[in-house]
Amino acid sequence: MSNLPIFDVAGSALHAQSVRLSTIASNLANADSVAGSAEATYKPIEPIFQAQQSRQDPSLTSVNVKEITTTNAPPIRRYEPGHPLADADGYVFSPDVDPVSQMVNMISASRNYQAGVEMLNTAKELALATLTMGR
Repeated sequence: MSNLPIFDVAGSALHAQSVRLSTIASNLANADSVAGSAEATYKPIEPIFQAQQSRQDPSLTSVNVKEITTTNAPPIRRYEPGHPLADADGYVFSPDVDPVSQMVNMISASRNYQAGVEMLNTAKELALATLTMGR
């Protein structure tokens, strides 16, 4: 924890967006994976965020990653009898991951991360300017 709570708030925002980007990357990496049963299919994940008040200044609120959950979307069942992972009835299962919506979320998370970096840079510049005022 720093003496300037802005760094704690910005740091929590960067961490949250980093976790968000990681879960999106996992979902995109597994979007085309297949399994021989619904139970073995990759389950898409998403982070759950929670607001957290600053201990130093109750008027400031940061973000905390509460948990990473799996979605309840049922897997997509496709008939591919020649596939090596097909079940006895010839079906394979793939996760219900929409790459377009994942990409939109990725762009949003990336821009939020960039905003957090800009916030840190601005706070750093202001702190340095404050230190040089007494010269």
